[in-house]
Amino acid sequence: MDLRLAGKRVLITGASQGIGLGVAQAFAAEGCHLLLAARNAQALGENVSGLQALGAASVRNFPCDLSAPGSAQTLAAACGPTDVLVNNAGSVPQGSIDEIDEARWRSAWDLKIFGYINLSREIYRGMAERKSGVIVNVIGVSPFHPSSRNVAGAAGNAALMSFTQCLGTGSLHDGVRVVAINPGATETQRQVVRWKARAQAAFGDESRWRELTAGFPCGRLARVDEVADVAVFLASERASYVSGTMISIDGGAGSAR
Repeated sequence: MDLRLAGKRVLITGASQGIGLGVAQAFAAEGCHLLLAARNAQALGENVSGLQALGAASVRNFPCDLSAPGSAQTLAAACGPTDVLVNNAGSVPQGSIDEIDEARWRSAWDLKIFGYINLSREIYRGMAERKSGVIVNVIGVSPFHPSSRNVAGAAGNAALMSFTQCLGTGSLHDGVRVVAINPGATETQRQVVRWKARAQAAFGDESRWRELTAGFPCGRLARVDEVADVAVFLASERASYVSGTMISIDGGAGSAR
């Protein structure tokens, strides 16, 4: 299927590793111009040759911290006209309301929640002027599985879900689509480190970590490419009638509740 993405300018945040890097690889294979943002400049640089080998039309890196005041405006101006924005940067610590103090809570939300909102505001403006563009928010399924141990993350993700729906319901009038994907547990490097630690504690052998994920759908975590492919499809013209909605990539775990 031709997704008609070749030559598109795609800005991806949190693109140095994990889902962000996987999304960058998927867009590279479609022949897109990649505009990649993350705090880790070294990691961004190490990925360039691989993305070029996959077929990226070009790769430009923008090391930045999107939690810093004014960073969204600076990044948007540096990138110029953007056809697709993938908001992915940031993670929110787990813990109860007593364990996550105001400083940690605000710091995490400044990056993921307000980072998404502020950059969307800047990029949306240019898209609306050109009457063309797509914003894809990578959020997560935590609001569907409420837990007192993930209060900051679930509350923040719920806000981003509502943000996506509110913005995306009227964005087609501006020629813009706004969508979201909600990955479940995904086999990123960060997740594997966590599962290995659990396996070490449970079995005294970190290499047995996959045994702990056998209860997930298909007996495993989601692969990064399974998540990335959905993001790329939603950004393409093949999904031209999709806006203000979200797709969960969790093997049906949410529907089974």
